[in-house]
Amino acid sequence: MSWLLLQLAVLGVALAAAALILISFVAFITATKMPHLHQHEEERFFLNARGQKETLPSIWDSPTKRLSVVVPSYNEEKRLPVMMDEALGYLEERQKQDPTFTYEVIVVDDGSKDQTSKGIFSSRGEKILMADADGATKFPDVEKLEKGLNDLQPWPEQMAIACGSRAHLEKESIAQRSYFRTLLMYGFHFLVWFLCVKGIRDTQCGFKLFTREAASQTFSSLHIERWAFDVELLYIAQFFKIPIAEIAVNWTEIEGSKLVPFWSWLQMGKDLLFIRLRYLTGAWRLEQTKKKN
Repeated sequence: MSWLLLQLAVLGVALAAAALILISFVAFITATKMPHLHQHEEERFFLNARGQKETLPSIWDSPTKRLSVVVPSYNEEKRLPVMMDEALGYLEERQKQDPTFTYEVIVVDDGSKDQTSKGIFSSRGEKILMADADGATKFPDVEKLEKGLNDLQPWPEQMAIACGSRAHLEKESIAQRSYFRTLLMYGFHFLVWFLCVKGIRDTQCGFKLFTREAASQTFSSLHIERWAFDVELLYIAQFFKIPIAEIAVNWTEIEGSKLVPFWSWLQMGKDLLFIRLRYLTGAWRLEQTKKKN
């Protein structure tokens, strides 16, 4: 009997190893290159406040604003106006109190990573805030992220990231969720920790502040275009040893989420595994971004 159990154990290990090799092979051959962010001719210009045509700025240019706010938006006709009212109200009031504070808001008309990167790469701010269009995070909490970013100084190569976090609300959210959704949440958190990102409890909060240099380094290296792109973003940041602060923010559940609980989490689980395997097998490689002239 013991011999049979040993044989079954060996067979199980062999099958698991074969499955891992097969999955790694599939991850390698299906790996996509970093998407080329092609701009059509009409996308290379914008109309300024005076209605004049100007060349679209680049993140590799010197900053001309204190803060850029990039808002990925996909079918957000209902939620975006509320978020923008709060954001613009805060930004205008802050500028009244401090005339040296300058800002811009870039609304990206597509929620994909590819279009979000275009928004990041066209920003002019010394710091760049990526904020979800749902307005779930109270916009004035950007000051908490700014403090968290400053507390990380000195910044290596002027790179640092502050991530808004809902981890402090976990107990309350568990009480309101079904057991199944709670199980999915814990499963996702385990996979994030095991495969990709250590030390960040909430990778998915859509409220992140970057120094200009950190944004150019991380977004120029991204591959994932779906929900898990936040995880790859932080994986890249940790690879380059960019300091990251996780900051508790005020957050409220807003109706209208595009996330389909089971299938979206399944897709994210697959993406997490493939992120890890594609970097391990060399299908994806990370290199220090050189500033463009």
